[in-house]
Amino acid sequence: MEKTSIVALLIPCLLDVIGKVYCDTCRVEFETKLSQPINEVKVHLECKNRTDERIVYSKDAVSDKLGMYSIPVEGDHEDELREVSLIESPRKNCNEMMESWRKARVMLTRRDGVTDLTRQTNSLGFKIKAEDVDTKACVKVLEEMGFVVDGKTGVVEIPS
Repeated sequence: MEKTSIVALLIPCLLDVIGKVYCDTCRVEFETKLSQPINEVKVHLECKNRTDERIVYSKDAVSDKLGMYSIPVEGDHEDELREVSLIESPRKNCNEMMESWRKARVMLTRRDGVTDLTRQTNSLGFKIKAEDVDTKACVKVLEEMGFVVDGKTGVVEIPS
């Protein structure tokens, strides 16, 4: 039988999930130095039972001017599916969700060997409207990152 200290039983499990929301100003579906944080984005944390996918815990938050959000989480959710997802962007010119970056999984347990009570998710993002892309600036940044960009078609290739 596993022993649990009295102190551990008296202190509720409180973790802090933090993350960032950004606008992909180049529409490349990853962050660049031209990416911009988005203020007042609504995000949603949801923990579901693995077998019947019943929601057992959920909480909403809003990002600040740096695009950062913080969600305090009570309880241990080790045995559940845990995801933070985007709800909506207040920026009308940057509100297209990116399939790969619209949600992020997160570990929500203190039984994983991690002593820090903060859990950080991958960044979540929206794409800017195509007509608002600064193509010249994006091509320059992507080339600095080692990508080959066709200036006419906008196709980005990774050199082999």
